[in-house]
Parts: sequence; structure tokens; C-alpha cells
Amino acid sequence: MQRDDSIHERLADRLANILTKLNMGHQLTIKELSCEFKVSTRTISRDFDRLNTYLPLLQDEVSKKYYLESNYLGKISPKDIRNFAQISGISHLYPSLDMSFLRELLDSRAHQIYSAKGYSFEDVSQFKDLFKMIGKAIQEHRQIAFVYKGEPRLVQPYRLIHHHGSWYLAAVRKDQLRTYRISHIQLTESTHEYSQFIPDINIAKLVEDDDSIWFGQDKQEIILFVDSQVAFYFKQRSILPEQQIVKELNEGGLLVSSKINHDMQLLPLIRFWIPHLKIVNPKGLQEELEKGLKEYISSN
Repeated sequence: MQRDDSIHERLADRLANILTKLNMGHQLTIKELSCEFKVSTRTISRDFDRLNTYLPLLQDEVSKKYYLESNYLGKISPKDIRNFAQISGISHLYPSLDMSFLRELLDSRAHQIYSAKGYSFEDVSQFKDLFKMIGKAIQEHRQIAFVYKGEPRLVQPYRLIHHHGSWYLAAVRKDQLRTYRISHIQLTESTHEYSQFIPDINIAKLVEDDDSIWFGQDKQEIILFVDSQVAFYFKQRSILPEQQIVKELNEGGLLVSSKINHDMQLLPLIRFWIPHLKIVNPKGLQEELEKGLKEYISSN
């Protein structure tokens, strides 16, 4: 799973880089990009196949260079690029709604429905009808009803979120923002169309900006030690939630901070980077991590 996560993360990063160049008006060749990213020409060719499926890419007949249709130049925001690269790079995570699904990701309406907050996997093909129903309700700002863990729910839906391997619905119930795991939602037999609601802009912003699914909880600051062997990756980009470099140590390591709503935002990431990461503060969280690892080792 870690290898798959790493592969899809590299793919998304590469697609984002290519899309940024195209958005700036660059004309790109497969050979040049192959050298730049140190991958095969076949890999870059597949990247262009992915992008060409969802974007108005053109190719010069003589030079064979790819470029973006002029009407799109400069109109794709950095956030659009990141979202598109993540989702197109892991398109198999999404149910097959129709051929226009990924093309619509560059439409602002689609960004108000879907978010990708992780690179793991969950087979969601069985949720096709559920995604259609929820997506329609989000677009129309209409309440929906379903049974969740055996209990009836009437909610105001805001966003479908993919987070670390699973799909969730962010929705308001009884004036509180909550998350519901899609696999636990059961549709009712009723064909009743529920009333519309006026979206709360503060809630919409919270769903948009927060990298987690634990909305509304107070954030905790975690201080971590990063070994010099992997410090480069943490200096190059933010790997941890709301990551900030606190101090660069003499031996090449780092002290970094991360702000989280819930321990599970951080612990899976730390496990991925073991033994190169260690929680400095709070100490209890490092002890919890070590205890969990010992239990896992003893049970296998």
C-alpha cells in the first residue's frame, strides 16, 4: 500500500508540474519531459494520454510538441491544477458516472462537490447511484435523507471527500458539521424530494480549507524530529498537515510542527516514514505510536 501511495503521489506531482507548464503557454515534448522527470518516454506518453482525455490539448504535427488550447491559457488556478492532477492521477478512485466527469473538474461547480484528500484506495463502483444522488443534492443545495449505522438522518450536504482510502460526506445535521462514511450510508426507499437550504459560507469555507475530515475540532500542534536522511523531502514541500519548519539542526535534521484535528491525520504518515520521524511533543503521542507498533509486530 505504501508503494502504491508513493507511486500515485509522484504521478500527481508530475501531472501538476506538466499542467502548470501547459497553463503558462509552454510547448512540451515527450523526450524533454522524460529527461526532466527521469522516467521513460512511455510513462510521459501515458501522462499526456491522461491529460488529453480531459483537457483541450493540441499537438504540432511537425515538432510533435503538446500545448494547451489558447482559450485556456492562464485560466487554471494553482488549486485547480493540484485538484485536477490528484484526481486525474487516481481517476480509478471515482465511480464511472459518465465520460464528462473528469472534464467537469475544471468547472467551479465540480469543485463544490468533490475533494481528494489522500492517495489511497477504496472500491467505490458500488456507490455509483449514491454519488449521483448526493452530487445532485449538493449542486441544488437540497437536503437529503438516508439511514446511517441503522439510524435515520436528514442532512444538508456540502461535499464528497476522499480521505486516506475512504469516501465521506461532509454535511450539516442539527446545525453541526459532521462527516459520514459513504460505505455506511443506506438510501431510503422514499422518492420524496426534500427542501432546499441556503449554504453557510463559513461552513463551505471550512470544508474547502481544512485538509482533514475532523471538522470543528480544536487543532493541536505536534512537534516532530525529521532525520537528515529524509529532511530534503520535508524542505521541498509540505508532507504533514499544516507543516512548518521550526528549526534546521546542525547535523542536517529538522524540527517541524504540524497542526492536526485528530491523531489519525498524522499517525499513518509517521508510520510511513519510520524510522526517520519521531514525535518530540507531546511525548504521549509518540508512546501511543510505539505501543501500536509493538502490538502489530507481536500479532504477526
